[in-house]
Order: sequence, then structure tokens, then C-alpha cells
Amino acid sequence: MKRCFIFAAGSFYGLRERPAPGDLVIAADAGYLLCQKLAITPDLVLGDFDSMAEPSGVAVHRSPVEKDDTDAMLALKTGLEKGCDAFYLYGFTGGKRLDHTLANLQSLLFLRRRGTRGWLYGDDFLWTAIENESLTVQKEVEWGLFSAFCLGDRAEGVDETGLQYPLCNAVLTPEFPLGVSNHFLEQEAVISVRRGALLVGWELAYHNS
Repeated sequence: MKRCFIFAAGSFYGLRERPAPGDLVIAADAGYLLCQKLAITPDLVLGDFDSMAEPSGVAVHRSPVEKDDTDAMLALKTGLEKGCDAFYLYGFTGGKRLDHTLANLQSLLFLRRRGTRGWLYGDDFLWTAIENESLTVQKEVEWGLFSAFCLGDRAEGVDETGLQYPLCNAVLTPEFPLGVSNHFLEQEAVISVRRGALLVGWELAYHNS
């Protein structure tokens, strides 16, 4: 497994997983400022540098301001090109740009459909995407939150076990958020979808660093 860590310019809630030797580290534009704060030297800083000056002393890839990809998406594509199959994403939520938060959450499905998995860290919450598969999640917080949202027209054959509100062969659609704000009852929960894609997120233990 080759891991890729990407630091973007959104809100940062603490480092849950730290890069190790051999991991690819990318700073997306002003995500470089977060790397400096964490004393992490990125392998590459990329973006259009509309939110900070282009840094010196590190490898830089400058992209045009007018482009189809966000800086975060450029970083994801670069990680895929480098053969990474597990992505740890920080600074991908919060801030003043809800549009970028939504785009970044959708990008988890972009990764999943390319045979990789992204782990997006928010405010004591972890997000990923699943498609036509099952995922087992460990409880970290007593009565911890768990949510699942449809990524697409519909998600069929949805099962959820180990939670306060179980589902069996349910259909989730984007027009009604049936899967929001569930709670862990068991030490682990299992979420499955037979046909379709889901965005799933769950609460992590409080982290103050």
C-alpha cells in the first residue's frame, strides 16, 4: 500500500495520522501553510497560488487559475498518478467555502471508483465513500454519531447493523436524508450497499492537537 497525505487550505482539526517515510505528501496551495505549522515538508506544493505566494525551497507545480480541477482535485490526481492507493485528507472541510467542502466530499467517490480509498478528516469526524460493497466501522465514542448519504440517483439494498436505527434492504436517495444522525450501539457497525454509492461518516474520539 502506498499512502498519500494531502493538506488543503480548509479548517484543520488535528492530525490523526502522520506521514511516515515513503509516504507521498502534497500541499494544495495554502495547505502548505498547514504543513509548515505541523513541521511537515511536502514532496510537492501545487495549485494556482491565488491564496498565498508561491513558496521557495520546495518542489512546486503551478497551475492556471482558470481550470476545471480545484487545487485539491489536482492533488488527488497527482497522488493517483504516483500509484497511491490510500489517501489521508486534511483541511478539506470547513472554512468559508461550503462549495469546496461539498466538492471534496464528492471526490471521495472519485477515488473509490479508481480502486483507491480516501479518508477525509473533519471536526472529530471521518468520511469515506463506498460503492457496491460493505464497510465495517469501529466505535470510538460511546453513542457516537454515524451518517450515510446517497451519492447518486439511488442506493439500493442498504443494510446497517450495530446502530440505533438499523436498515435492512433499504433504498436511500439524495432527496431524503434517511441515513443522517444515527448512533453506535455495538462496538462495530457494518454498512453495506448492494447497488449504488454512499458517503459515510462517523464520529471520532475528541482530539485537541
